Amino acid sequence: MRRRALLASPALLATRTRAEEPWPSRPVRIVIPFGAGGPIDNVGRLLAELLRDRLGQPFLIDNRPGAGGSIGIRTVIQSPPDGTAVLLTSASLASVPALYPGQGLDPRTALTPVSLVADIPTALVVRADGPWRSVQDIVAAARARPATLTYGSGGAGSSNHLSGALFASAAGVKLEHISYRGAAPAMIALFAGEIDMVFASTVETLPHVQAGRARLLGVATERRVPSLPDTPAIDEIVPGYVALNWYAIAAPHGLPAPIVEKLSATLAALRDLPEVKARFAAAGTVPLLTGPAALERLLESDVPKWQRVVAEAGIRGE
Repeated sequence: MRRRALLASPALLATRTRAEEPWPSRPVRIVIPFGAGGPIDNVGRLLAELLRDRLGQPFLIDNRPGAGGSIGIRTVIQSPPDGTAVLLTSASLASVPALYPGQGLDPRTALTPVSLVADIPTALVVRADGPWRSVQDIVAAARARPATLTYGSGGAGSSNHLSGALFASAAGVKLEHISYRGAAPAMIALFAGEIDMVFASTVETLPHVQAGRARLLGVATERRVPSLPDTPAIDEIVPGYVALNWYAIAAPHGLPAPIVEKLSATLAALRDLPEVKARFAAAGTVPLLTGPAALERLLESDVPKWQRVVAEAGIRGE
């Protein structure tokens, strides 16, 4: 009798009813831990539009910038695992545990992987009128003048910062890091001669290369990017230097498997749409939409890598 009474309690019945509802039955928030108007925000708005059309509920962008992305990440971690909130974030997701230890922000345990979304190469660029024409030039200059060459980033602990720190470690050189309030100000500082180089995504750097303001020396990928066949993968010159940049969707830990499967399958179906290919290409990104397993594997490799880099360089999150 007691067991039947518990099963019939309003709270339990409400929980079971929500679990049995077809998903999505309510609007879904896409939390982006960065400000509006940036590359990932543009991708998010495209996905929100396409998911709304296919799943019949509004997908609403919720920008939660600050603290290296940890504010937005925490927002989703603390949301109920009912499919009403998901996280669209960048590769910085893998560095948050190292930058903010002890805060329960490890994506491997605090989030449910849903899908990788896109691959965005990280590029090493210098001023077009500067003295360096290759990665070898940068390494030689850094070895000749330790801790004098500078690189700018979008903030302490940002993916740009960590990419530069990993390059210095892999090349066995010392570089001076200069922090700015975003990748765009760092690029402006580069053109003004305040810094020597920038590690940033092709989304942020290629327009300046194409306009003749910057020179592209290499990309931080495992192999050359097909659309940039004459640009070396930095790993060719500095073995072991790979700083993958990506976008991904995750959800609160415990999201029911049927919701994960439906959302990831819907995303995968978007990958080959001409509109998606064109819009992603215009943003300098390659659509992946690979499902949860690929994201889970990437986090398992990237989280410990960035923990090592952060510890070696003594980096702290802002």
